[in-house]
Amino acid sequence: MSQTSIVLVHAHALFREGLRGYLSNLSDFRIVGEASNGQQAIQLADYTDPDIMIMEIDLPGVNGLEVARAVKRTHPHIGVILLSASMDGPSVVKAIRAGVAAYLPRNVSWEELLNALRRVQRSDYVINDLVLSLPEVAGQVLAAFRHLAVEEDTQSIYSPLSPRELQVLELIADGRTNKEIAAHLDISNQTVKNHVSSILRKLAVNDRTQAVVYAMRRGWIKVVLPGE
Repeated sequence: MSQTSIVLVHAHALFREGLRGYLSNLSDFRIVGEASNGQQAIQLADYTDPDIMIMEIDLPGVNGLEVARAVKRTHPHIGVILLSASMDGPSVVKAIRAGVAAYLPRNVSWEELLNALRRVQRSDYVINDLVLSLPEVAGQVLAAFRHLAVEEDTQSIYSPLSPRELQVLELIADGRTNKEIAAHLDISNQTVKNHVSSILRKLAVNDRTQAVVYAMRRGWIKVVLPGE
């Protein structure tokens, strides 16, 4: 099994040391670099091109959200796991728009962090679960997207996506994995991957989350959250 390369980004060396020590015991992960501030993190992403970046949001200079945006623009395949003290709706919206794969509390347990790592390793978007599991956050996120949709130019109503691609995108927005989408639509995993690649290409976005946000803004898909 090939190893998943990881870059650690945190202002405190002690935290990075603890995380490095924990992950070094897992054979399928390897640390390829560490950074203590945002600018270093962006440069390190360019230099090492890792699979995953684990990063705190409160970094000196360029903050974690800005780093995530910059990294996802140039390295769309990198899964960014962001650690933050703020788990409110507006913060989650910003994380989603930045293309973050997982948004976790700063005091996350090792077990929860490892679970998120494993899922991001499989290209899952853990942030979807956060939105759906916290009703107060879900409401704020959906309200923010609806507000954005109102502000969009009406010429964007036309969708360049096929009906099948819209089906796939709605299931992605529902938090489904490729495997679950394949089972639901009775198609192969490879066909799902082909649809996802086509969606990203047509919408000129970097990842699945950005595609969902793009489509929701324009009213192409509707996501019904708990309590709606």
